[in-house]
Amino acid sequence: MRLPWLGNSRKASRQPSSSDIYQTEIIADVPVPERDESVRFFSRKVVRPGKLRGFSNRDLRESLLSCFYLGVAAMLPVSWWGPICGWVSRLRRRRHFRKEFARYDVAVKAVLGDAVDTRSMFEAQLAAVHRRRLMPAAHLVAGWRWSPAIRLEGLEGLRQAVRNGRGAILWCDQFTAQTIMGKRALHEAGVDAHQVSAQFHGFSPSKFGFRVINPPLVNVENRFLKSRIVFERTDAYQVTTRIQKTLKANGVVLMTNTIYAGSAFTEAAMGERGWTHLASAPANFAARAGAALFHMATIETVPFRQYRAIVSELSAGPQAPASPTKDTTAKNLAVQAGYILSKRDHMLETLKLCPEQMMAWSSAVRLTERPAEASIGNDGA
Repeated sequence: MRLPWLGNSRKASRQPSSSDIYQTEIIADVPVPERDESVRFFSRKVVRPGKLRGFSNRDLRESLLSCFYLGVAAMLPVSWWGPICGWVSRLRRRRHFRKEFARYDVAVKAVLGDAVDTRSMFEAQLAAVHRRRLMPAAHLVAGWRWSPAIRLEGLEGLRQAVRNGRGAILWCDQFTAQTIMGKRALHEAGVDAHQVSAQFHGFSPSKFGFRVINPPLVNVENRFLKSRIVFERTDAYQVTTRIQKTLKANGVVLMTNTIYAGSAFTEAAMGERGWTHLASAPANFAARAGAALFHMATIETVPFRQYRAIVSELSAGPQAPASPTKDTTAKNLAVQAGYILSKRDHMLETLKLCPEQMMAWSSAVRLTERPAEASIGNDGA
């Protein structure tokens, strides 16, 4: 089944979009009998590359925020950071509600139910995003004045997977604290991790952002990484080879749950009546390489003071093969489907702990029934 092109807007005929335009097709609906549900696999290819901007209005705003938060982190006590982020998040709150809240409200209630207070949650999310925005500045200039406590759960399971000798993949959710604090939690526990990352990873996708705004964030993250595996959509083969070599060398690979970078993704039911989209690459690497696959989520329990990093192993279910290298395509998809549903379950469980810190929500409507709508939030690792 061929779906309509995704990404077109009402302004498409008047002004070229800065986003890539994709053509998306259904690969297969793979049943998982023991779950009595199925996972839908999609392929996607770029049919009209987006125009890469040199500079945008967002870059000006991000530059001012960078300077402001550097000053906050350098001069003010840690106890002030959280309230200041909350105050800044209120400056453009009305605009965010006008442009984003309606879709957010529908998506969140589809997952968590109609009783949830989405307005308060949306306000809390805006504040959490600004706390994330201050995080690089805190690492750059706060120094000894700031020493957050990070509790890492599930470390022994990860260490056992490394002892087994086939490597491990940490499939990270898009919580606001994951970007830096998740990597820091692993580093402080002695885990050398390799991050799979988009070339334009950071706060801005423009050329100016790539050269000026994003490097401080990337440099802070690199403190806690053994290496960074940077990819573009045009060099999937090179990235795949590097990941395979890293896993073969018994390395630990971090992959963020975003569908925007790869050429394939999946759709599964989520919560009350929602649908979530999950990248298929982590499950695919685990199925083919035999590497252990883990869910990872990092949440902020006390702003800038305490963090909780959760690592738990995912299971493909009874259909997992004894010899991954001899799988047929159909068997491989069945194993991936098992991993996808296991990831969905862990993500939902963590999501209920702090839904206001989740940056990416899907929808109450299946992708095939909403041809022009994308997920809420698309920030990469």
